Amino acid sequence: MLRTALRNVFAHKARLVMTALAIILGTAFVSGTLIFADTAGNAYRNVSAKNYRGVAVLVTANEGLRAPGDQHRTALDERLADKIRALPGVASVRPSATGYATIADKKQRPMGEEWQSLGADFTPGKDGKDSRYPLTSGRGPAAADEIALSTKAAADGGYRLGDRVRFAIDGPVLTKKLVGTVDTTDPRVTSGGTLALFDTATAQRLYSGAGSFSEFSVGARPGVDDVELTERIERMLPEDSDATASAQSGSELARIQADEITMSTRSLTKSLMVFAGIALFVGAFIVANTFTMLISQRRREIALLRAVGASRRQVVRSTLAEAAVLGLLASVAGFVLGLGVALGLRPLLNSTGAHLPDGPLIVEPASFGYALVIGVVVTVLSAWLPARRAARVAPVEALSEIDQAPAQRSLVVRGVIGAVLGGAGVATMFYVATKTSSEGINAGMAGSALVLAGAAVLAPLLSRPLVTFAGKGLARMFPASGRLATRNALRNPRRTAATASALMIGLTLITGLTVLGHSATLGVDKMMERQGLTADYQVSSEGGWGLGKDAAGRLSAVPGVAAAVPLRTVGVDLGSDAGGLTGTDVSNLGKVAGLRFTSGSAEAVRAKNTIAVSEKTAGERGLRTGQRLKVTYNGDESGAEDEKPGRAKGPKTATYTIGGVYTDNEVVPKAFVSLATIASHVNQPSLANERILVKAEPGKASGLADKLRSALGSNPLVKVKDQSVLRAERSGSIGDILNMTYGLLGMALVIAVVGVVNTLAMSVFERTREIGMLRAIGLARRDVKRMVRLESVMICVFGAVLGIVVGGFLAWSGGHLVKSSFPAYEFGLPWSRIGLFLLIALVVGVLAAVWPARRAGRLSPLESMGAQ
Repeated sequence: MLRTALRNVFAHKARLVMTALAIILGTAFVSGTLIFADTAGNAYRNVSAKNYRGVAVLVTANEGLRAPGDQHRTALDERLADKIRALPGVASVRPSATGYATIADKKQRPMGEEWQSLGADFTPGKDGKDSRYPLTSGRGPAAADEIALSTKAAADGGYRLGDRVRFAIDGPVLTKKLVGTVDTTDPRVTSGGTLALFDTATAQRLYSGAGSFSEFSVGARPGVDDVELTERIERMLPEDSDATASAQSGSELARIQADEITMSTRSLTKSLMVFAGIALFVGAFIVANTFTMLISQRRREIALLRAVGASRRQVVRSTLAEAAVLGLLASVAGFVLGLGVALGLRPLLNSTGAHLPDGPLIVEPASFGYALVIGVVVTVLSAWLPARRAARVAPVEALSEIDQAPAQRSLVVRGVIGAVLGGAGVATMFYVATKTSSEGINAGMAGSALVLAGAAVLAPLLSRPLVTFAGKGLARMFPASGRLATRNALRNPRRTAATASALMIGLTLITGLTVLGHSATLGVDKMMERQGLTADYQVSSEGGWGLGKDAAGRLSAVPGVAAAVPLRTVGVDLGSDAGGLTGTDVSNLGKVAGLRFTSGSAEAVRAKNTIAVSEKTAGERGLRTGQRLKVTYNGDESGAEDEKPGRAKGPKTATYTIGGVYTDNEVVPKAFVSLATIASHVNQPSLANERILVKAEPGKASGLADKLRSALGSNPLVKVKDQSVLRAERSGSIGDILNMTYGLLGMALVIAVVGVVNTLAMSVFERTREIGMLRAIGLARRDVKRMVRLESVMICVFGAVLGIVVGGFLAWSGGHLVKSSFPAYEFGLPWSRIGLFLLIALVVGVLAAVWPARRAGRLSPLESMGAQ
């Protein structure tokens, strides 16, 4: 029986390849995910190890102090460094001055995100080199007018040695001469960020203050315990060290980073394994369908084995052994393909902003073992039910005709089971639809699984009316081929349903996610309409440091600008609760915010010491137009000024007259006053414009962004965002997530297509004599091909319709869970995408039938009728 199983595996190589391909793709995803997780974790650990190599203790400056003349400095200076060097067991102390520097490329566009735009000091040794930043060209900066860049940043920005590099720290644009390029192991830079290096004095002036540093990297002598050394260093820090500096041991840093790496890779691996599980689940449908067809085609062979003495158990074992061999071969091939999947995942995830570091491919034995076990187990389990059906074949069937089809079993029991599963799932999802918080997520997952299971079980019953309806239309277009294709699809509803179910699962998930994403986007659009933002552009500054007091005037002077309205927000207590008070140009605010007053007017608020409050604020505090409102500006309890712009100078109370109440508007969410009213309370008024809203003249909005940026000196800190960018920010990374999900779920669709091809090919083989008879009575080759293509199209469209309906229902019911975190969520169907999915199903049906149709068309009538 074992030899028989092995011969059956290798007897039909095409069938072997097509069946194995479903498992190959599924195991490739599993092994690729595991290899990728090991590779990413190793890359993170290597980067961390390089960054903190030789660091026993890291002393970091916290809050800055104020020196005479308002000069910023930290608590870390050379005197403290010398004290640490004098401690027993200390081998070295390396001071550093670090921060952020946003670099502009040659086209005056900012490079990298703020947290990835690093700046630091270049501290050369006697050989003129800094071991932290190996030079790749030129030399390190040695004067105030010099700068060095990371090699990739220089290349991306289009800079060469000798060029003037434009950058900004927290204010005006600075320019320095590029004298060298360096390499670095910092993951923020290697994953797409930038690095700017200065001489030590310049870096101190820019970041930590003259004569002070941002951090000390302390090296220990061999045998010194870093935890004990950390404790000794902590005792040396100033008494208010919690506010000025802190120390961490190297072992603690390693532990924290290891935990972060483990958590990040674990969550990412779990997410990817979900898609791998979906791919394997779809593959299981294909394997089960394939073995069901094989058993049907080999009924006489199995009956002969039973007649010569094979027991039912031996038949089952033979079938499962065939599946195990197939699963083993497919798993080995899938593991090899998984190496390519692992290599492709990093650039795919980086394209969505993951910023994964580079590193060698890590292949652990466990990954290979998991791939083999999962592939073989899934294949054997998928073949278990067909194997049991094979064991029921009676020996007497060896005397029957080879082409005699087995009797079709009733679908009543299946229908009852499907109705129970589906009904329970639908009821659960209706219950989920009454929830508006994440507490119903577990019920939603269970209900979704039940609905999917019910749809898969009921698919044979649903296939009859849907395929019959589609067949009537095809019969009118192609009378002979259309009727034959319909009858072939209806001949074995279980087979049709099993083939379509694989496609249904993939499209259910894709449709559900697409509907959720579309609904979230609709919610964002509605939210922006309700928020009243009618400006064409928003101009702000990186890091929230604010724009100059003349920025609005400079933007107003740009040709094509109708209004440029500055906004300044200060923390205040409005009566009893904390809130934000916005100072703005009241005269032009209506042009960019779409204000609507329910009482009072904007004109009344133009007067000094007059305030307008939102309906929500007025309702919470019982306010109305004409009342007097006491406002307390928030500030430091000691009365010290905060360096950050837009903060209050210190505790100060003012009483304002309420000039109007307006409908809730996110541009001015709590209350607003004129610029003149708020100016006396804002710290650093020259930098207090936290953002400026720009309204363009009719027909002049296009191409205005570059002009606005140029008007502010092309400062790389300046952000100019149009309505589409603001909308994308409000909706988060929905688009990126959907695109990545499409790519990952595409694997499941590919497996489903393989299943259609496999089913049709085996169906053509099964109907060889029948096709020969059709050819003999006059059916042309092109009609035979068309018959197979139409059958494929009906199966694919049936699966697509079922998937779209189920996916849409799950998205509608499950979407209510989003409303707690996203109240603006509004359900909507993306009809264009749904139409595209149906079109894709049609194309898939045509493409999947290419090989089976050609095979059917080439059959000779005489040879086919004599086939055994």
